[in-house]
Amino acid sequence: MLSHEPGGPETLRLSDVPDPEAGPGQLLVGVKACAINYPDVLIIEDKYQFRPPRPFAPGGEIAGVIEAIGEGVSGWSVGDRVLAMVGHGGLAEKVVVPAATALPLPEGRSFAEGSALILTYATSIHALLDRGQLRAGETLLVLGAAGGVGLAAVELGVAFGAKVVAAVSSEEKAEVVRAAGAETVFVYPRGPFDRIEAKALAQSFKEAVGPAGADVIYDPVGGDYTEAALRAVAWEGRHLVVGFPAGIPKLPLNLTLLKSCDVRGVFWGAFAARDPEANRRHIETLFRLWDEGKIAPKVSRTWPLEQGGEAIAHMAARKALGKLVVEMIG
Repeated sequence: MLSHEPGGPETLRLSDVPDPEAGPGQLLVGVKACAINYPDVLIIEDKYQFRPPRPFAPGGEIAGVIEAIGEGVSGWSVGDRVLAMVGHGGLAEKVVVPAATALPLPEGRSFAEGSALILTYATSIHALLDRGQLRAGETLLVLGAAGGVGLAAVELGVAFGAKVVAAVSSEEKAEVVRAAGAETVFVYPRGPFDRIEAKALAQSFKEAVGPAGADVIYDPVGGDYTEAALRAVAWEGRHLVVGFPAGIPKLPLNLTLLKSCDVRGVFWGAFAARDPEANRRHIETLFRLWDEGKIAPKVSRTWPLEQGGEAIAHMAARKALGKLVVEMIG
């Protein structure tokens, strides 16, 4: 499913291309499932941090079966089930991945689940532990809590002993985050907001987190929601900037002075590249929590490859509950 020119999901075209080959240090993987994430919306519009040369297939995380092994690779066999982050190229029947970055897909786990694990949970564990320094007993406010990274943050917050307050945009999404263990759930209105509406939204956040405020705010939404949420932060709290589907916000910095709080960026991809050992430890923790049943990727909907553009459009419309996955049929 290729992007030949910048544009929305409707510009993607299903095409036949030559099979890739596994080079030295690489694995050729027959893709069984590819998870869709918000970067897929941005990358095809040339709005992401990285712009691959065209034509390219979007899709940053996959699960599948090893079909061939490149020179110098050990520890893997043809037929092994794997999951991997690929950045882009996942919306295809076959993809080449570095053997060093592939991970075994545990027995009993579906390809769809495997494809939906790494990006959202690795982003969230890095955000909460490294950037947010979340501690047991603290209050964690999660915006966009029913989306991929938001739901991962809810589950991880619960697993780490935080009081999780989940903010969502519909009652349907509220049911999802309650099932994930959120202690308090509230439904906020859709923006944008005028001054009076923004003030009311800020008051809703304050009432939801309680008088002491939120120690950590996990914000993958942006837009008018960011300032309203920051007004509910605790003394010396940490506001984590994760994404901007509602727009890139501007903050009055006097708020950071009044609460002696921090606004901290979260860029998991750069973190993983700069400190692969720390990222590896986080991945080990995620697999342990997955095995213990404390986290579980929620795949709410799947599409076949020929409808991969529809999956990205669903993500762009902010309709996702948990993860969206494209499956390769046949």
